[in-house]
Amino acid sequence: MKIEVKKKDLVLIIIIICVALCAYLSHQLLKETGAGDVIVKVDGEITGTYDLNEDQEISINNGSNLLEIKNGRANMIEADCPDRLCVHQKAISASGENIICLPNKIIVEIKSKTESGFDAVAN
Repeated sequence: MKIEVKKKDLVLIIIIICVALCAYLSHQLLKETGAGDVIVKVDGEITGTYDLNEDQEISINNGSNLLEIKNGRANMIEADCPDRLCVHQKAISASGENIICLPNKIIVEIKSKTESGFDAVAN
């Protein structure tokens, strides 16, 4: 069985790839980065708010976790939980991103300093 790819099919495939690439790049360029606060919650209660632009190390939950804020990114660098999944998560910098440590009930979240006009997905 031989499949023929016509010139119009190739043009359509190239257009689809270009549109997808443009959408991805615009999403990466337009997301809010580097301008926000790091909110730390332990067991659902806010225990600290830190400036994302100020390099520092924060001890969380009596030293069970160590959060590093450096170069506009927040990263969990130490944890005493058994699986240490929070340590293996990528560093966060954009509004709405978070790092979660379930065993220690810790949530680290980025909040933008500027309020968006949208609070949900609009149709």
